[in-house]
Amino acid sequence: MATTTAPRQLLRLATAGSVDDGKSTLIGRLLHDTGSLPADHLDAVTGDDGEADLAALSDGLRAEREQGITIDVAYRFFSTPTRSFVLADTPGHERYTRNMFTGASNAHVAVLLVDVRAGVLRQTRRHARIASLLGVPHLVAVVNKIDLVDFDDVRFKEVQAELRLLAQRLGIPDITVIPVSATRGDNVVVRSESTAWYEGPTLLEYLEGVELVAPSAVASGLRLPVQWVSRPGEGRRRRYAGRLSAGTLTVGDEVIVLPSGSRSTVVSLDTLDEERAVAVATLSVSLELADDVDVARGDLIVSAEAPVVPVAAREIDATVCWLSGAPLRAGDRVLLKHTTSTVRATVQELHSRIDPETLEENEAPSELALNDIGRITLRTSTVVLADPYRTNRDAGAFILIDEHSNDTVGAGTVGAAREVVQGEQARRDITWHPSALDRDRRWNSTGQRGATVWLTGLPASGKSTVAVALERALVDSGRAAYLLDGDNVRHGISDDLGFTPGDRAENIRRVGHLTRLFADAGVVAIASMVSPLRSDRAIARALNEAADLPFLEVHVSTPVEECARRDPKGLYARAAAGELRGLTGVDAPYEAPERPDLAFDTTGADIDDLVGRVLDVLGRYEAGRDQE
Repeated sequence: MATTTAPRQLLRLATAGSVDDGKSTLIGRLLHDTGSLPADHLDAVTGDDGEADLAALSDGLRAEREQGITIDVAYRFFSTPTRSFVLADTPGHERYTRNMFTGASNAHVAVLLVDVRAGVLRQTRRHARIASLLGVPHLVAVVNKIDLVDFDDVRFKEVQAELRLLAQRLGIPDITVIPVSATRGDNVVVRSESTAWYEGPTLLEYLEGVELVAPSAVASGLRLPVQWVSRPGEGRRRRYAGRLSAGTLTVGDEVIVLPSGSRSTVVSLDTLDEERAVAVATLSVSLELADDVDVARGDLIVSAEAPVVPVAAREIDATVCWLSGAPLRAGDRVLLKHTTSTVRATVQELHSRIDPETLEENEAPSELALNDIGRITLRTSTVVLADPYRTNRDAGAFILIDEHSNDTVGAGTVGAAREVVQGEQARRDITWHPSALDRDRRWNSTGQRGATVWLTGLPASGKSTVAVALERALVDSGRAAYLLDGDNVRHGISDDLGFTPGDRAENIRRVGHLTRLFADAGVVAIASMVSPLRSDRAIARALNEAADLPFLEVHVSTPVEECARRDPKGLYARAAAGELRGLTGVDAPYEAPERPDLAFDTTGADIDDLVGRVLDVLGRYEAGRDQE
């Protein structure tokens, strides 16, 4: 037998079909006729009559063998002199449609099986729709059991017309349709003499000849999600590892780290291949950068020459296949795993649900049930750096996870990702309804006047100590007051947020809205928040002042040295040990108020005296408003 020294291409294919269409038999025939079965495996499924049970070659799970159906994704491997193949055998039963998403997610070819007697069924349409949504480049339809209709070319052409119409409706540019008998082997590996009217390729000829397109090899298209940050010993730079999803990378390339926007140059690159100087997708790499920039798991490294880079998105329009028995509804919260990052997400809206029978989109469904496919909008707790799926299948795909059970409950593709500037989004579908009760009437009747006191400062500066004492003093004097402590808020209203800049801004925006509502009701709302950025505090102030409510900004200006000495939560010690990054005042900025209503240092101070100063300022402010 002739041999070749050229490397064989790898082709990934996924099979799909309805129950009893003969998918397992077809796979068994491929494995058998390409000589890809170990002898002991073949002997195990060969009966006394010498005939092999081809379906049993692929139905490896005991439950499948007992029920006569495939219920899980199984991966099979075979090869020819020109190509190696990884075959994802996906279930045919409608109950397991979700597994089609798994099997076809990285396939080059989708093999759609159709029983010639039944023609195109509901599951055929559903599987074809999933293949088109997942952007599988090539679709081949195998019309099986042609022997059971006496190799009738008229019946084959009828089914072929149905399949071509289905492909046209789904926007699939081309579909190859092949008549086969998996049981006999007709047109699977060997061309059949019984289908002299068919002039196309056998299934194996098609799989060997279909064109494969590698991921973009353009350097400016670089996408490297950071999976691991190694921290070597003293005197050595950190290394950043991950798998390229697009583009190329080599020493000397200038790159940008997202979402921070830091720029640097690659000074070392390891691809586990000493002969390789240029890394290409989809290789795993480890690299060093010339500068000591802040890079963490979930960050994205792109080319400095990239014409387009992913936005720091907080809102994603997506198509999802729902995989859970519990339905998905607007308002539900899930975990979204995208490349190397996992963030919390809320379902903002269900836009449509695809009818598997008609392939039409039903607008505004109340929920997505098991195996439903629909278009939704997700709002994430922190930024996601995603490409549209149509341009990058790797960086445009994600899964949804139940945050309590850790079960995978959905799989999706990104249609569009957009940035959301917190506090500045106009809501066209919501109108603010002022209370029917006039504020002056409310305040005069209750004898309570509302206001917001916002205490800002470094961690451990003494904000909470002053805030607790202030709340007590106000209540003891007969005024309604309530403390909104930063930690307490994160236990409830903001428990879906982390500590990234975007999450912190969102947390402050939420607290700003709370203080506005409290103050309008006649309560003195006390917010004790680090709130390090002036722009974030300005949003909280603007929310209150827009409602004509008093807003007092108090800067607790205790020096960082004193805060580190106190360190009640051990944050400064962890930061000094390199265990905590992004601590305000250490390696993250704090922008002190430029014109606070009051400022004081709690070092050695009497807390009651400081509370008295806050009350004095609040009293003068309210007196001044009364004179207006």
